[in-house]
Amino acid sequence: MGVKAEVGWTTETADGTKRHVTAEKFGKAWKFSERLKRRGPTIQWVEIPEPALTDWLDLIEALERRYQRDLTPPDQLQHVRRIVRERFPEHRFA
Repeated sequence: MGVKAEVGWTTETADGTKRHVTAEKFGKAWKFSERLKRRGPTIQWVEIPEPALTDWLDLIEALERRYQRDLTPPDQLQHVRRIVRERFPEHRFA
């Protein structure tokens, strides 16, 4: 059985609106999408071309939770951390 390549989470925007985000893995690349409402006939996912650091950190947190349940391989988690280091050199992991 393969590893699920989609991870999702919910955050809040600065004005308090809930924001649903998903990250899908395609090969070695990650594609982020978001939507502001959970349900409805007009709700569509919108691709995030350049995800913010907070989105990447949320992805790492979600992958760490999945890793604890043996749903994510350790190399996938290390790969995302490497991407964050390359895109955001000012960020330091604790």
